[in-house]
Amino acid sequence: MESYEILWNGALEELETKVSAISYSTYITRLTPVDFKGNKIVLCVPNELFAKQIANSLSDKIRAALINSKSGITDFELYVGKGKEDYMQYLRNNSDTLQGGPVNPAFTFDSFVVGPSNEYIYAAGKAVAENPGEAYNPLFIYGGTGLGKTHILMAIANHIKLHSPSLNVLYATCEQFTNQLIESISRGSNKGSEFRSRYRNVDVLLIDDVQFLAKKESTQMEFFHTFNELVLQNKQIVLTSDRPPKEIELLEDRLKTRFEGGLLADVQPPDLETRIAILKKKAEEKKCVVDIKVLAYLAETGGEDIRTLIGKLTKVIFFSKLQERAITVDMAAEALKESIGGEQEEIKADDIIKCVCEFFKISKNDLLGKKRNKEFVEPRHICMYLINELMSLPLMTIGQIIGGRDYTTVIHARDKIEELIKTNHKTAVQINDLKNLILKK
Repeated sequence: MESYEILWNGALEELETKVSAISYSTYITRLTPVDFKGNKIVLCVPNELFAKQIANSLSDKIRAALINSKSGITDFELYVGKGKEDYMQYLRNNSDTLQGGPVNPAFTFDSFVVGPSNEYIYAAGKAVAENPGEAYNPLFIYGGTGLGKTHILMAIANHIKLHSPSLNVLYATCEQFTNQLIESISRGSNKGSEFRSRYRNVDVLLIDDVQFLAKKESTQMEFFHTFNELVLQNKQIVLTSDRPPKEIELLEDRLKTRFEGGLLADVQPPDLETRIAILKKKAEEKKCVVDIKVLAYLAETGGEDIRTLIGKLTKVIFFSKLQERAITVDMAAEALKESIGGEQEEIKADDIIKCVCEFFKISKNDLLGKKRNKEFVEPRHICMYLINELMSLPLMTIGQIIGGRDYTTVIHARDKIEELIKTNHKTAVQINDLKNLILKK
């Protein structure tokens, strides 16, 4: 059950006492909650005449019931349709999604919550996206893990693809760059030419975690020549690292000086208000109503790593759905297996993989391997779906975790399991059981 359905059930209890029995049975019981937007719940109605009657005679009482629920939802809007599936299809038909590339389309500048700690990298990233090769070259973003560096990289890619689709944008992690270089060397000169062509014939090159260039002499040399080639052509380069260039040990001086030749942008841990705003944004993205007190509790006790914070929020949301209870501070503490102020646990991909393997009685090697037997493929798809649902990880990272698969495989698995949950009772029960097991770890 979705959180807005739990909320609506609470509002129904009050409405039953506030409207006439005829109005309640004729109109109220036929309202179906299908979504929420900000402070509004979306209620599905069967036709325009029905919607008009609700708006004219019952709207004030519905708003009052929602306000009294004290969930943060204070208003509603009506959708004329056949139900939740019809509404979801309407959203899909009217969405403006960005296609192509191993970049998470959800990571945009609009979805990036800006605060005092990260407004500098936001402004720098936006300037580069709007004028690649002209604003700052290279742009070097550094800071601790889980602070939004990858989000900005992908936001740059998504912005350019949307507004300048003719430009060739390439995003890769430093590990991918290294692995592809090693493969090209092992396969001979033709593959080497393909590798250089791939990385040097781009308009924008985005490389994540360049600190991993350290100690890799051949990779550093290749990256040095790639860097020089692109800069000479006024092509944009954006790099991220967990530390500034001068602090990356065993990195050649010539690379350090080139990295420092553009703009160095330092991202700091977010303050409390920014952490709350980020969690609020993520809750809205997950179509979940979470009271501001719960968000503040998570932000105050969950540390400064945004990725970890979002993981904890996800855990609380799923605990709420499994228990069919509204989210409160006490319930959040219970979901995280702690008393308020205690140390919280976080969901790890290995925990999910282990639970799936135990549940389906298969080995980890079979789950992550290449076998296409049905008894391995379905658990594999379910595992990818659960990691995507319960953790804040890019699709490409999930693919790497599940046997080094492409991000498109993760999308296929996620969409397939989502559809099975709606149409196949057995799958829906399996997913709920697995979530219970994972949350109990």
